[in-house]
Amino acid sequence: MNETERQILELIGQGESLTLEFKSDLKSLPDRELIAAVVALANTEGGELLLGVEDNGDITGLHSNHKNLASLPALIANKTNPAIAVRVERCEIQGYYIGRITVPKSRQLVSTSDGLLQRRRLKLDGTPEAVPFYPHEFIQRQSAMGLTDPSAMPVIDVAVEELDPLQRLRIRNAIKKYGGDQSLLPLADNELDGALGLVVNDSGRRIPTVAGLLLLGSEIQLRRHLPAHEVAFQVLRGTDVQVNEFFRKPLLETFEEVELLFRARVSEEEIQVGLFRVPIPNFDRRAFREAFVNALVHRDYSRLGAVHVKLDDEGLAISSPGGFVEGVTLDNLLVVDPRSRNPLLADIIKRIGLAERTGRGIDRIFEGMLRYGRPAPDYTLSSPYTVSVRMAASDADLDFLKMVITQEDQRGDMPIDSLIILSRLRNERRLTTARFAGIIQKPEPIVRATIEKLVEAGLVEAHGSGRGRSYTLSVKFYRHTDQKAAYVRQVGFDSIQQEQMVLSYIDKHGSIKRADVMDLCHLTRDQAYKLLARLKKHNEIDQIGDRKGAIYERKR
Repeated sequence: MNETERQILELIGQGESLTLEFKSDLKSLPDRELIAAVVALANTEGGELLLGVEDNGDITGLHSNHKNLASLPALIANKTNPAIAVRVERCEIQGYYIGRITVPKSRQLVSTSDGLLQRRRLKLDGTPEAVPFYPHEFIQRQSAMGLTDPSAMPVIDVAVEELDPLQRLRIRNAIKKYGGDQSLLPLADNELDGALGLVVNDSGRRIPTVAGLLLLGSEIQLRRHLPAHEVAFQVLRGTDVQVNEFFRKPLLETFEEVELLFRARVSEEEIQVGLFRVPIPNFDRRAFREAFVNALVHRDYSRLGAVHVKLDDEGLAISSPGGFVEGVTLDNLLVVDPRSRNPLLADIIKRIGLAERTGRGIDRIFEGMLRYGRPAPDYTLSSPYTVSVRMAASDADLDFLKMVITQEDQRGDMPIDSLIILSRLRNERRLTTARFAGIIQKPEPIVRATIEKLVEAGLVEAHGSGRGRSYTLSVKFYRHTDQKAAYVRQVGFDSIQQEQMVLSYIDKHGSIKRADVMDLCHLTRDQAYKLLARLKKHNEIDQIGDRKGAIYERKR
C-alpha cells in the first residue's frame, strides 16, 4: 500500500465532514451536482471531494465518463464564478480508480455559473449537508474572514439628532474612569462622534454607524435596527434561578449595569504578604471585564442570540453568538495577532479605555485565574457558532499566590507564559519542553528560554538532557509553600513509581510496548527507552522483537 492510498483510506475511515465529501459515480455524476458540491466546500472551509465513493464509505470507482480527469479542473473553473482552481488526482484504491478533488477555501463568495450559491453545515446527527447561502448570511462570512467591518456600516434610517446625548456623557465619563484617550475629552459632541467613527457623512447627511448606534442609540432604536443586540445575566444556585435579567440598552449602559450585578456577587478575603495585605476575590474583576467586553465587541450582530453571562455553582461562563473569526482557533488563542469581527467597535472600546489597548485581553483573562492558583480559563465549549469561556469556581491556592507575589516584588510582573508553566507543573508535576510548547502555543526555542529563566530564578528544576529533558517545580518552590515532603515524593520516587506502573501494566495485560510506556508514564520516547532498559538490566522484563515491533514481558 503506497502513501497516497493509505491517506485516502484514512480519510474515508473518518467519514464525511464539513471538509470531506463523498460522491458516487456509479451512474456518472452530473456536472451540475459536482460543481455544486465544489462550490459548497469552497464557501465553507474548503476540503476534499472523493469522486467514486459512496456516502457510507464504500469504494465503487469512477464511471467510464470520468476515467480521464485531466479536463476536470478546467470544467470546474469555467462553471464557477469567480473561478475556483482545484487540484485533481486519479488514485487507485483497492482495485478501483477514484477522483480526489482538493478544493481551496475561497475568500470570496462563490456560485455556480447558473447562480447557485451553497455552503456546508452539520446536521443535528453530525453529518454534513449542503444548504443555500442566503443573502443575510453574506455579511457573517465576510466579517468572520476580515473582509468587511459590519460595525462601520451606516444606519441610513437614523439621524444623528435622534441619538441619546446622555450616552455621549457616558463615553466621556468612561474615558476618565478607565484611563482612555484623554485627547477625546475636549472635543465637541460632533467632533467626538467623528473622531471615534460613531457618525459618518452620507450625501451631506450625518448618520450613525452600527457602532455609533450601539453606543448612542436608544433602546427603541436598538430593538428596531439591531434586533440581535441583547445581553442576559443569570445567577443559578443548583436549579434555582436567583437572577435572570435581560438588557437591550446601549453598550456602555449595559456594561455598567451588568458589572454592578456581577460586583455584588464578588466576595474577597485578604492575606498578608510581607508588608502588604493582598485581596483575594472569588472572581477576578479584570478577567471578568475583559471577557465580557470581548463578548460585546466581537460578537456577530447579524446573528440572533444574546450574550450570556452566567454565574452558577461551577463558576462564571460568558458566551457570545458567532464563532472565532478567521485565523483564530483554540490552538493559537494565546498567540494569534489581535483581530475582531467588528474592527471599528473594537477600536472605539479601546480608545474609551474599556478594553486592553494592546489587544491582548486574553492574557488578562488567563492571568486573573492563574495567579491565584486556579485552573486556566476554558474555551473548549466554543463552536463555529459561539465563543464560550468558563472560569471555574475554585478556592485560591494561597501558597501559590504568595510565591507569585514574592517573585513579582523581586523581579517585576510575572509574564503570562511563566504563570502558565508554573500552574501546569503544579498540577501535572513533570513536563517536557515539547509539551509546554503545545500548552503555551509557541515554538520550542522560545518556550525553552522562558523555562530556563524560571530555572535561574530557582522556581523550576531541570532533569535529564537533550530531547528527554523534563522539568519539575523546584525544592525552593516546595519549601516556600511548606510542602517539602511533596518535593521528595515527586522527584525522588518518580523512577520507582514508573517502574512499578510498567510492571503492573504487564501483570494485567501480559506485555507492554514502548508507546504504552510513554502514554502510561507521560514520558518522551527516549525516557521510555531508558526506563525499559533499566528494567531489563534489573532482570525484571524480557524484550521480544526489535525496534517498533518490540514488546516487553515479565522475566520468566
